[in-house]
Amino acid sequence: MSGHSKWATTKHRKAAQDKKRSALFSKLSRIVYVAAKTGGPDPANNASLAAAMEKARSYSLPKEKIDAAIKKAAGAGEGEQYEEIVYEGYGSNGVAIYVEALTDNRNRTAADVRSAFTRAGGNLAATGAVAFQFARTGEIFVDKNGAPDEEDLLLLVAEAGGEDIEDSEDEFVVITAPADVMKVKDALVASGVKVEGAELTMRPLTPLPVSVETARKVARLVDVLEDNDDVQEDYHNMEMTEEIAAALDE
Repeated sequence: MSGHSKWATTKHRKAAQDKKRSALFSKLSRIVYVAAKTGGPDPANNASLAAAMEKARSYSLPKEKIDAAIKKAAGAGEGEQYEEIVYEGYGSNGVAIYVEALTDNRNRTAADVRSAFTRAGGNLAATGAVAFQFARTGEIFVDKNGAPDEEDLLLLVAEAGGEDIEDSEDEFVVITAPADVMKVKDALVASGVKVEGAELTMRPLTPLPVSVETARKVARLVDVLEDNDDVQEDYHNMEMTEEIAAALDE
């Protein structure tokens, strides 16, 4: 059992993103589209698409929008041509930030992301500068209400091929290898566990303790990045203690 890390809880992410539902839906549709375009329209044979669909559903993207994105991707040569780009940099006081973007205009996106970092007192860095501080993982969110106790859930997770669980306020976060997230999620559901959602993410290997002032500065940078239509995901390595989380919710 890992420590009770609260560096990024589902509740905090969803509360922020619910304020931007229209933009969020557009980004989720784009993620589904690119996953289907890259790996094929059948989620049974495309783990990235299955995870993208699961994430889209967890944020209440309507089924017709998911289906439309997949159908559009399946059209021979039709639709936008998006390029996947990763930006790495540092926010206030050396906080590592990893940004994933999907864009049809590399120059525009690069200029926007660079400007966001510069205005926040941070800076972009070379490829690989911060990536080693994160690990790609799968996360499955389990509602504590009616869930097995921690030991029983950990046993179910281990039997399903998962790696670990973490206690995060009103939910358990199940940790898996990226390729196993949907397999483990399906096994938990089959065992009667109430699963709220599942997704692929980048987790910091060593969360960085920061002051409230630094956290607020980084949060402002993250808000600017998330307002950019081309930015799909951004991750930081701040240690999200209860004090920091409370300060950011003020």
